[in-house]
Amino acid sequence: MIHPSRLFLFAMFGCLILSCHQVKGPDELQALTDHAAFIKDLYAGLPFDMPRVKEPRFPDFRVNITEFGAVGDGMVKNTQAIAAAIAAVAEKGGGTVVIPRGIWLTGPITLRSNIRIHTEEGALVQFSADKSDYPLVETSFEGLETYRCMSPINGRNLENIAFTGKGIFDGSGDVWRPVKKSKMAPAAWGALVKSGGVLSDNGQTWYPSEQYKKGDTPGNFNVPDFNRKAQFEAVKDYLRPVMVSLVQCKTVLLDGPTFQNSPAWNIHPLMCSDVVIRNLTVRNPWYAQNGDGLDLESCRNVLIYHNTFDVGDDAICFKSGKDADGRKRGMPTENVLVSYNTVYHGHGGFVIGSEMSGGVRNVRVDHCSFIGTDVGLRFKSTRGRGGVVENIYISDIDMVGIPAEAIRFNLFYGGNSPILEADQNPEDEARDEAPVPVTEETPSFRNIHIKNIRVAGSNIAAMFQGLPEMNLRDVTLEDATFETRQGFTLIDADGISFQRITLRHQAGPGLIFYNTKHVAVEKMEIVTGETDWVRVLGDQSSGIHLDIKGMDRAKCAFGRGASEGAVSLE
Repeated sequence: MIHPSRLFLFAMFGCLILSCHQVKGPDELQALTDHAAFIKDLYAGLPFDMPRVKEPRFPDFRVNITEFGAVGDGMVKNTQAIAAAIAAVAEKGGGTVVIPRGIWLTGPITLRSNIRIHTEEGALVQFSADKSDYPLVETSFEGLETYRCMSPINGRNLENIAFTGKGIFDGSGDVWRPVKKSKMAPAAWGALVKSGGVLSDNGQTWYPSEQYKKGDTPGNFNVPDFNRKAQFEAVKDYLRPVMVSLVQCKTVLLDGPTFQNSPAWNIHPLMCSDVVIRNLTVRNPWYAQNGDGLDLESCRNVLIYHNTFDVGDDAICFKSGKDADGRKRGMPTENVLVSYNTVYHGHGGFVIGSEMSGGVRNVRVDHCSFIGTDVGLRFKSTRGRGGVVENIYISDIDMVGIPAEAIRFNLFYGGNSPILEADQNPEDEARDEAPVPVTEETPSFRNIHIKNIRVAGSNIAAMFQGLPEMNLRDVTLEDATFETRQGFTLIDADGISFQRITLRHQAGPGLIFYNTKHVAVEKMEIVTGETDWVRVLGDQSSGIHLDIKGMDRAKCAFGRGASEGAVSLE
């Protein structure tokens, strides 16, 4: 005989099973199982210590924005209705705000803790083109503390927040951004000019307003050097916001929606922790100035996977503040896993810098595809930044149609550096090569490991460029194939290791070394019709060991004071 208490437990267990089956069908349960297995694999074999990233959880309470008077006709502005829905859920302790199918015109959406915004399939959230809806707020942009217009989606000092669903958020970026004539077809440029706005004095840039043109003065690089808020107000049109601004938030989930057409950067988590970004489509027009996809700045414990990017600037970009402002903040971007993402157009597929003054460390990037990005893997900084980028592990990357370098390290970003392409004479190139004192303003890139790389139909295999006073250090490249027009250039690099590399290229040497030392090239194959396979330049080049199939000294050229003793052959 079964004890009554056990009968009660069996009944409760049966109800729980029934409840689970009512909520989750077989396909959904299988999807959950598959996702759990994927997450387990994501953390497997990490070369650095990293805690499991926490995901937000929400009460079952839900409201629909139509309950608060929202109208999805694309004409009625729903700013107050959406704010009222968020407030109602917050007052209940949290839950979900549902945005159903429709065209939902709105001003900025300001989040609150414990809120999930869920957009149903067919929902288009169209942010207002009326710039008076976006007041100036204190924030950070391009790594500097400044004023900008309020972001269309914004939240600060929040916990437990999410955007989910299959809807679209459109930032109406066309009314904010300048456009360069060189980036437009003649007919498109003509239509843009006729639409309004003003032209630069040389006629090469279209501005959305005279006020914007007033703000675009030489040398400020998007952040005016003003002291008073009134000065910013005078050029308010110029201070276009990032689309999604999340500042000092904890436990953040972006899962499913499309974020597109942003005024400046698209998604900008700043000083956030426990962030999951997955299953997103992130889009900006290819001509969009500063039209980055994702800029992760001074964040820790982050997962980025199963996303698609097609943008106007860098796609997946890690930052940590700029120059003195970034060093004062002193918050690196750290403990980040980036997996199974696809990037179409973008200045860089995966990027670190150039605003990395707080450092970037403990990052793994794998199983990503870059299709036609200007550069594939892009690392950039310059004198004055400071900061350390280290412990970066990259593997299983496919790149095709890269018009510049598949891999680029440039610590002279925006400065005077050598151009040593195959069709130019390196003896004639000018270069700022005098070392300067090493200080807290000196950036350092080191301990970076890249393997299992495939590059096809592209221009340049790689550029590895450090600083004379702070060489690019301890970079490894293993098990890679490159089918490109040009090969590799290494400048001011120390402790570089190439293993099991196949290079098929059309023009110039396969390897150019300039003031580079302690290099080990092992089991490399170069397929080319060129006579010089290797070119060694600079009197500081030394300790270059080459194990290249079919290599002999006749295939190695020397110049700019380089000694033949700098190279040993296996």
